[in-house]
Amino acid sequence: MKIDWNNLPQHIAIIMDGNGRWAKQHTIGRIRGHKKGAQAVRTTVRACREIGIKYLTLFAFSIENWGRPEEEVNALMYLLEEYLTKETKELQKKGIRLTTIGEINRLHPELKRKLLQAKAETAKNNEMILNLALSYGGQDEIIYAVKKIIQDSKKSKIDINEINKETFQRYLYTCGMPDPDLLIRTSGEYRISNFLLWQIAYTELYFTNVLWPDFTKNELFRAIASYQKRERRFGLTTEQSQG
Repeated sequence: MKIDWNNLPQHIAIIMDGNGRWAKQHTIGRIRGHKKGAQAVRTTVRACREIGIKYLTLFAFSIENWGRPEEEVNALMYLLEEYLTKETKELQKKGIRLTTIGEINRLHPELKRKLLQAKAETAKNNEMILNLALSYGGQDEIIYAVKKIIQDSKKSKIDINEINKETFQRYLYTCGMPDPDLLIRTSGEYRISNFLLWQIAYTELYFTNVLWPDFTKNELFRAIASYQKRERRFGLTTEQSQG
């Protein structure tokens, strides 16, 4: 496995899938699977910071996840709170800025308070962006953007006839971030699952059978190595993209 350290993706997005199946394989409860998955988050964040990835977006909790059993939802919220408590100091030390996308107003008030505090404490960091998708859905994000555009149009802040892709992108949660270069999904599923639907129009997709709790630094490097073997043409011919 050979990595070209001068050709790293600027933005990696990950659908962290397989905690439940990992728990089932090890004949333990799903919640313990999520705890093991939280360890993989720490490993991945540290590895990305170490090699110089500028943006890392993790699909931590989807809009649809609110429909899971209450006990599991509560456990996931507890793990997020625990992560913020334990990791904010390290994020600060490593120069990592914490950001979020999604409807965080749906989070428990105390958890939301801790999340906003962690974001404020790391707001001036610029070595890397750790972007957590929380209570997030790609379709919901697009609807949100459309509503904001309509509101601004009614206030004469925007001319509907002048809207283009660049204009629309400014209304998304990810405004100011580059689109992902590489999207990784673990656990052997071949779905996007309502994640960054607008932003991944030309993203390279990488699917692995590895369950998220088993996702290691080497697995991350394997995904990057695969990405580096691909030719990104963005709709052009090979000759055009290389010229």
